[in-house]
Amino acid sequence: MIRNLAFVLAALFVLSCSECPKSAADVELDQQVKAAKALVGRVTAGRQAEFKVKINPEQQDGKDWFAYYSEDGKVVLEGNNGVSVASALNHYLKENCGWHLTWCGKQELLPEQLPLPSEKVFKTSPYKYRYYLNYCTFNYSMSWWEFDRWQQEIDFMALNGINMPLALTGQNSVWQRVYRKLGFTDEELESFFSGPAYFNWFWMGNLDGWGGPLPQSFMVDHEKLQKKILSAERMLGMTPVLPAFTGHVPPTFESKFPDAKVRKTEWVNFPEVSILDPEEELFTEIGKMFIQEQTALYGTDHFYSADTFNENTPPTNDSTYLAQMSAKVYSAMQDVDPQAVWVMQGWLFYHERDFWGEKEIQALLGAVPDDNMVILDLWSERHPVWKRTGAYYGKPWVWCMLHNFGQNINMSGNLNSVANDPASALNDSTAGNMSGIGLTMEGIGQNPLVYAMMLENVWRDQPIDKDKFLRTYLTQRYGSCDETVFKAWQTLMASVYENTVNNGGQESIITGRPNFKVNPGGTTNTKSHYEKGELIRAWQQLVSSAEKFGESDGFQYDLVDVTRQVLADYASILQQKVAAMYKSGNVEGYKAATEEFLELIDDMDKLLGTRAEFLLGRWLSDARSIGHTQQEKDLYEHNARNQITLWGNRDCRIRDYACKQWNGMMSGFYRPRWERFFETVSAAMLQGVEYDENAFVESSKDWEWEWTLGHEEYQTEPVGSAIEECLRVWDKYQEEILKLQDNFEYKEHVAAYV
Repeated sequence: MIRNLAFVLAALFVLSCSECPKSAADVELDQQVKAAKALVGRVTAGRQAEFKVKINPEQQDGKDWFAYYSEDGKVVLEGNNGVSVASALNHYLKENCGWHLTWCGKQELLPEQLPLPSEKVFKTSPYKYRYYLNYCTFNYSMSWWEFDRWQQEIDFMALNGINMPLALTGQNSVWQRVYRKLGFTDEELESFFSGPAYFNWFWMGNLDGWGGPLPQSFMVDHEKLQKKILSAERMLGMTPVLPAFTGHVPPTFESKFPDAKVRKTEWVNFPEVSILDPEEELFTEIGKMFIQEQTALYGTDHFYSADTFNENTPPTNDSTYLAQMSAKVYSAMQDVDPQAVWVMQGWLFYHERDFWGEKEIQALLGAVPDDNMVILDLWSERHPVWKRTGAYYGKPWVWCMLHNFGQNINMSGNLNSVANDPASALNDSTAGNMSGIGLTMEGIGQNPLVYAMMLENVWRDQPIDKDKFLRTYLTQRYGSCDETVFKAWQTLMASVYENTVNNGGQESIITGRPNFKVNPGGTTNTKSHYEKGELIRAWQQLVSSAEKFGESDGFQYDLVDVTRQVLADYASILQQKVAAMYKSGNVEGYKAATEEFLELIDDMDKLLGTRAEFLLGRWLSDARSIGHTQQEKDLYEHNARNQITLWGNRDCRIRDYACKQWNGMMSGFYRPRWERFFETVSAAMLQGVEYDENAFVESSKDWEWEWTLGHEEYQTEPVGSAIEECLRVWDKYQEEILKLQDNFEYKEHVAAYV
């Protein structure tokens, strides 16, 4: 009840701000103090009276800072803005109260009497910018969020020192206002706006209209939502990054402006979109209109995200053209906002690296003054572009961890890089104007250790001692840490969390369209980046610790996740067992092997159903909940289902890119898809012919599309005990899986089945 009251009071505080502040600079000091106190109340379940909040806006040697100490029997949280105060709270609670908060497991129970700090703790951040979010996060994770969920994430940002969040919500209202003023009717714009699960790719100029038509109610709701988001962020002293115009125009643009030079670009295998050439004067005019309309709606903190040629190759590598293009994009910002700073993702320099050489990059960046551009080195932990671009030739840049693609569920990371490379770059004379760090994951809600370690960098300028960090992390997460769980996680850090093999971790064979290949490739890359025996050893150690740590929410999540990963890997052994039976013509063996494979999927589904983080039902119910009419609810559910399966139409090349190892996905989508495959192959075996793979693929496309239009309901709340289910799975599979501990090679184990 007290916690609910804290959230109600916080909501009333937000609503009491009748207008979204036009910028963080417009927030008065007393407003920021109130916002910080409201955050303290939310985080501590209403115990803000036991704290004092002080904000002194002066930086320390040009750096953000925080401190906490005791005064008059209370814990004083002090900093130069609301984010710093929240960071002080986070540090105090973790170090003094054993408090722990991640997306996946938490420990929020506080002592009846809060311990007073024995001495003053003071920290500064070496990073001017602490950036957060990726365009893709807004759809893979946030498509259906309403303000209560956004408030939790904004608190999470502030607690971890984030001061520069990407803020894209509500942009469709800006686009609509601009194009209405240019004479487009709402009917003409219907084929322009994408559905709600795809708007970030629409904003980046990758696609038009997919998943639509977008209801007007969605635009109205998200305009209101964006104002609340921006108000909450600015009240805490954050600097939200809003988008700018990069040339994307409606499909009917040429009919209204026949003399305008418009080029066509195609992304993946979606229909081509129209991009207004930057040489056109109209480009600058629309760019100005965009900033003006956006500022009128949402204000501005003078930082604008704009990504030219996102996953599209420019029509020419002519330096004059590239310089002119970036000058035009910047001019459209700067003419309206003289303080404009262009925030550009450096992704294009990696993704189209064959095109972007030194000459091309310098041409693109050189047309904008150094002080008016910030580059996000989007995948620093795997592919640091700054090292081959002269640290972006003098531009301020941000070391970012990308880590996750499509909010896929798997265990992966690059912890050596995360622990060492931000500080190394900070102290590297060749790193140029490194000015920040950032988290640019495509999806959240997975691998909490990776993000906790990355965020540890915010308030330090030296490398992280991984073992020391791990022991502290586990103590806070589990309530204590013994040698068994510590060694289990040391093993995981050295194996699962050192991925230099594949992008974002390996997929399970279960989540790809069924076939007999060991590694189908593409969006279903099962190539392992670690020794399976290491994962199995860690699993065995964590299972042995279940009785001791089973009450911990964090331990429960971790044991489910590790067990899930073991089963996801083991599925490849069983899939190849099925393949071997098919190739040998063993009909009875084939039937038994397919039943074993399907039973594994059933066990994974039940296991995942014990944790809220792994529920398809929540994703679908959240999508339906924001619809105002039955038609809207159905459209949003179709968007939700389509994104995590086919992604686009029945022939989409990135099907299963955003696959999810979730309860409901296992039983409702992957299992029946594999059943259809097994039945097709079985029929061919009984007829003594090879199964027709092409025919199966075509029929599978039709079945998959029909599933995206369905309305089957799936559980929205966890069912059963996570620990009991993990132990059941252990008892059932441990004998077979432990045999693989020292050798997980498919061919050697499958040979025994033939």
